[in-house]
Amino acid sequence: MSDRAALLKGIRAWLVFFVVCLVLSGATAFPLVHELRWTEDLLRSLPVSEHLPALTDWIERVRRGLDTADADYPFVLYGTDWLAFAHLVIAVAFYGPYRDPVRNIWVVEFAMIACVGILPLALICGPIRGIPFWWSVIDMSFGVIGVIPLYVVRKKIKRLEALAPYPGPAPVLAT
Repeated sequence: MSDRAALLKGIRAWLVFFVVCLVLSGATAFPLVHELRWTEDLLRSLPVSEHLPALTDWIERVRRGLDTADADYPFVLYGTDWLAFAHLVIAVAFYGPYRDPVRNIWVVEFAMIACVGILPLALICGPIRGIPFWWSVIDMSFGVIGVIPLYVVRKKIKRLEALAPYPGPAPVLAT
C-alpha cells in the first residue's frame, strides 16, 4: 500500500470514528426524559450514589426538571430535538473530507474551532443556567476529547497534501 493510500485510509477511519461519536451524541438528545430516568435508576442501584452523592442529586434534579418540562411545557424539549438534528447535520458535513480530505480540510478545522468553542460556552452559560462547575467540566471534556481525533486527521491531511501538490479544482471549459 502506498503512503498516499495508507494516509487516506487512516484519515477515513478517524473521520468515521468521529462521525459515529457525533451521531451517537446527537441521537441521545432525542430521548432525554427516558435517558434521565434510566440513568437515575442505574445510579441508585449502584454504590455510586454513596460515593458521589452530588452526581446522584444532580441527575435527580435534572430528571425532575425534564419530567416537569415534558408534562407541562413539552415545547421546551423541542430545543433538544434541534440540538440532536444539528449533530446529525454536522456529521453529514464530514462526507466532504471523507471524499476529498485536502480540498475539504476546512470542515475539520471548523470542527476543531467548534470543539474549542465549547470551553467558553460552558464557562459562561453554565453559571448563568445554574449548572454545577463539575458538570461544566464534563461538558468541556467533550470539546477537549473531540479535538483530539480532529487534530490527528488534520495532521494526516497535511501529510497527504505534502506528498503530492494538490491539483486544485478541475478547470471549467467554456461552451
